[in-house]
Amino acid sequence: MSYWRPLVQVGPSRPAKALPLAGGWGWFTHLERLERDGSAQVVSADALPDDVQVRLTTPRAHVAGLAMDRPRIMAILNATPDSFSDGGQHEGDAAQAGARRLVGEGADIIDVGGESTRPGAQEVPVDAEIARIQPVIAALRAEWSGVISVDTRKAPVAAAAARAGATMLNDVSALTWDADMATTAADSGLPICLMHAQGDPQTMQDAPHYDDVLLDVYDHLSDRIDAATSAGIDRERIVIDPGIGFGKTLEHNLSLLARLSLFHTLGCPILLGASRKRFIGTIGEADTPGDRMPGSVAVALAGIAQGVQIVRVHDMAATRQALRLWQAATSGETP
Repeated sequence: MSYWRPLVQVGPSRPAKALPLAGGWGWFTHLERLERDGSAQVVSADALPDDVQVRLTTPRAHVAGLAMDRPRIMAILNATPDSFSDGGQHEGDAAQAGARRLVGEGADIIDVGGESTRPGAQEVPVDAEIARIQPVIAALRAEWSGVISVDTRKAPVAAAAARAGATMLNDVSALTWDADMATTAADSGLPICLMHAQGDPQTMQDAPHYDDVLLDVYDHLSDRIDAATSAGIDRERIVIDPGIGFGKTLEHNLSLLARLSLFHTLGCPILLGASRKRFIGTIGEADTPGDRMPGSVAVALAGIAQGVQIVRVHDMAATRQALRLWQAATSGETP
């Protein structure tokens, strides 16, 4: 089996024979054909099998009403005391103020979480998680018509969030943690993001290992998409996330980031969540998560240059400003 990675380009100098990437801002004329034996070859788009070409070029479906024809920013709002970067900053009334700030800074999606999934984090009881996220989502929905996502791996929490006004689900376990999550997601009719993780938060950084991290993550997400569709979740409602930092070493993360465009071949929008993670601090020499904004923005823009449709970030205003400048610089036009 070959794996096909489009070599994504952006900008106004687009050859007539270039193929559009997923109905977005990128295009490609060549691909990298990867094999499980480690070999790789750059080939012309003429070599693409018909079914792969269709998956790569077909415009992505809207996600909760949001068109995927331009980059979208998902802003993080953790209503938790122990998240690795912003724990304790958005509890109670502070969560409402934080949500309003993110809206004002131009968030396309606000992702509300009530359970930390940082390395070593402990599971939060369902009732406690619901108590954290439900009032935040309800209050935000009363003031804002945009996309509200709930970051949870638990079916009862997802159902409570949907009742409160959430319009998207974000499951870091890709439907593997809670046996009822697939049915709940199918019944809700909401789009869902399926993320790759090796292990759970308590164990995922205990010597993670892969035969080939890029292809192993790709195959896992392909399998989880199949599981979701078998459970009644329409493929057009699925977003995928390679899970940077979830059961990966620094080297694993960099291998995924360098070839992110491979995941377009799955035919779903891609979400990249790398904001403030440890590898950014290691490479960028920033020990404190709050000091990792420049590195986080750099990684987000690198993903967008490969056609990633959604970036999940802590630094909303900085990312919006950077994205506007990136769009202006690559298109030659004011966005």
